[in-house]
Amino acid sequence: MLGEECAKVNELPSNSNQKVLDQLAPRTVRSTLIQVACAEDLGDGCDVTSEASVPPKQRVKIQIRARVPGVICGLSLLEEILEGFGMNAEVDLAAVDGDKIHANAVVATLEGRHAELLTVERTMLNLLGHLSGIATATRRLVDLVAGTKAAICETRKTLPGLRGLQKYAVHCGGGLLHRFGLFDAALFKDNHLATMRSLGTDLEAACRAARRKGQIRFVEVEVDTLDQLDTVLAFEPGVVDIILLDNMPPEIMAEAVRRRDDRRPGVELEASGGISEATIEAVAQSGVDRISVGALTHSVQNLDLGFDL
Repeated sequence: MLGEECAKVNELPSNSNQKVLDQLAPRTVRSTLIQVACAEDLGDGCDVTSEASVPPKQRVKIQIRARVPGVICGLSLLEEILEGFGMNAEVDLAAVDGDKIHANAVVATLEGRHAELLTVERTMLNLLGHLSGIATATRRLVDLVAGTKAAICETRKTLPGLRGLQKYAVHCGGGLLHRFGLFDAALFKDNHLATMRSLGTDLEAACRAARRKGQIRFVEVEVDTLDQLDTVLAFEPGVVDIILLDNMPPEIMAEAVRRRDDRRPGVELEASGGISEATIEAVAQSGVDRISVGALTHSVQNLDLGFDL
């Protein structure tokens, strides 16, 4: 089950990228994505421009080169893209996913039929650029909070069909996996809590009920105020694993940490809401255990890569 596999990802060493990729985005998922990309580009026809302009048997070497520094991610997909498009080419990787690269660095060399490589160029650069952009943004945040206890996490603010790959890119940038979907963890957020208040539903009882729903990784509750935090900290031990501090300023988070340490030291505190490179150091210095950043997947800038003869 995907939930059981995802639970193991944060414990895997940094050199087990292929295992993480296979857990978060299984080969069948990756193949389907590549088939969709192929259908979008070729439809029921062919690459008419390349076939009209390039001799069919002409072979070339192509270098995929970084135009700016960053963290590379997605190189392990290159051979799968070629296979999905029904093409043959030699792939020589000069880096591995998660490597820091400098501007002008060659990350891969492809050798094959010129027309075929032109056909897969955009699919390769789209995936490489997007995933590398996520990994690069994650590494920047990880570096900014170095020396604190805070881990950087992603969220469910992902694109349909790309979630596993986007989460894999966060892993390659040094971040941690949050919940994968709605099935592997319980997170009671503001809309759930408002509905429960209107219905008179007991929150602690709901947390207990969530634990009985299967192999979930954790139960988490969002709070907006210190009073709400006090309420959740008063739950019996083992009912809640994580408390999400939503849109709190760092000084209030620091007080939340003091109260947690005094009353429920086994509960983790997660900061979320409007966190950026400009604010994340102060948030981490408050003493929270985790910082979740939706922008890592929903607002990231592609890493600029070239496809050069």
